Amino acid sequence: MKTVRIHKYGNPDVLQIDEIPVPVIAADELLIKVHATSVNPIDWRVMEGNMKEMNLHKLPLTLGWDCAGTVEKIGTAVTNFKIGDEVYCRPATERDGAYAEFIAVRANEVALKPRTITFEEAAAIPLAGITAWEALINRAHIHKDQRVLVLSASDGVGSLAVQLAKTRGCYVIGTTSAANMDFVNSLGPDEVYNYENRDFSDHFSDIDVVLDTIGGIVQDRAFKVLRRGGMMVSTVNEPKMELVHKYGVRAEYVFVGPNATILNEIRMLVENGKMKPFIDKVFKLEEVKQAEIYSQSPTIRGKIVLKVAS
Repeated sequence: MKTVRIHKYGNPDVLQIDEIPVPVIAADELLIKVHATSVNPIDWRVMEGNMKEMNLHKLPLTLGWDCAGTVEKIGTAVTNFKIGDEVYCRPATERDGAYAEFIAVRANEVALKPRTITFEEAAAIPLAGITAWEALINRAHIHKDQRVLVLSASDGVGSLAVQLAKTRGCYVIGTTSAANMDFVNSLGPDEVYNYENRDFSDHFSDIDVVLDTIGGIVQDRAFKVLRRGGMMVSTVNEPKMELVHKYGVRAEYVFVGPNATILNEIRMLVENGKMKPFIDKVFKLEEVKQAEIYSQSPTIRGKIVLKVAS
């Protein structure tokens, strides 16, 4: 099968298209024919060697930790899927990813794909959707009438987070650039704020929950807008404890793995028209280098998808 692997760490030039055998599945696994996958910030972290200290990977390694496809083979211990099922998942980080024609995945990490969307749209959901759900529902426990501020509401996590918070009855504010104001407005927030005009931390206050997908000095400024007892959830880095104590708030860093339970919840929201993934651009698998470079653009709306099967 065709796969995109790295044999050494570095920039996108280290990405290499290889021909390797189709994976052999264990009793508790599925072999999925990959129709589409997507590009995520974790690709760069792994590709550049920024996660080496975690000892998760051995090279050569197949990247790509979003997957949408069809069940090709079923392990002998698997009873809840059948061949031909349309599925989606966030494969485990420590294993080979979905930049390939086939992937072996533990069955308990897989959910049925939402019926109402394409494989390309489904591939845009798993990692970003699980992250948004884990941050807002499982960690921040958002509820009706809370004020939720989503930083960088136009990106993959942010665009899903805005929609998710609205399903819980929250008052949602999204920050974005001037170029993406119309796009973020289309997601249905109560307010959209152009961060290029003025520092958002001088404009907002008494926010219950901040979802930070940017980190650094932007995260530091976001503490100012929280009410005492409010919560910051970051998908980028550990919040500074001195700021947590200074402002009397709570803060957590979120890094998610596979979660079929959350994907099943999201599937129902998508099928009921309450959430929708957005795709900025679709590349072919062979165009993976261009896709990874494009992913660094500051004006991306939603996700970048790699189409694997025609």
